[in-house]
Amino acid sequence: MTIEGIDGIFLETHNWGQAAKYYQALGFELDFATDHGSGLLRHHTGPYVFLVEVPADQEARTQFVLKVTDEQAFQPDAVLEVLNEFEDTHYGTREMLVRDPDGRLWNLQAPGKD
Repeated sequence: MTIEGIDGIFLETHNWGQAAKYYQALGFELDFATDHGSGLLRHHTGPYVFLVEVPADQEARTQFVLKVTDEQAFQPDAVLEVLNEFEDTHYGTREMLVRDPDGRLWNLQAPGKD
């Protein structure tokens, strides 16, 4: 298998500013922020945290992002529940969505095609 490990954590929040300050207090540094309540924080060489603000009436979800080094070599095992095959994202990567046996969503992220 070509999974390198946890690349990042995608977190939805009800208050972007408060959540960003919280992670910065833990030692994460703001890599970039958007003008629509989202941004990426990094802590040394560990996994990134991507925060995105959602409306207060929407459940704030957590999603793990696993790094796939070679999409072509990755062959999903029959035990994986694949929800979406690899597809291009608007931010330059390719992603596949799978669900684990307990219902958690895992985002497999591969480099974008050149």
